[in-house]
Amino acid sequence: MAKKRKIPDAEYAGAALVKETARRIRLARTFWKQHRNSACRNERQRALSLYERMTREEKDQIPQELRVWLRYRSEKYFGDHRTKPGGE
Repeated sequence: MAKKRKIPDAEYAGAALVKETARRIRLARTFWKQHRNSACRNERQRALSLYERMTREEKDQIPQELRVWLRYRSEKYFGDHRTKPGGE
């Protein structure tokens, strides 16, 4: 079986960017529900970096439930005001 080619985040644009961002937000939410905070934090950061590259029209294509989770709920628990994992 051939190896799957991993696409760098910088190459996503348009509909592919919207689709990948929504996929990563959903994956982060799945990790969140499984209490896998480290994995959730990593996926959230990746999703957020893609989300910030989007235009206003592209952001509107992301379901509102996912946008709310990415911006509000995850910021509440993973924001800069929180203690970093493994830190003192």
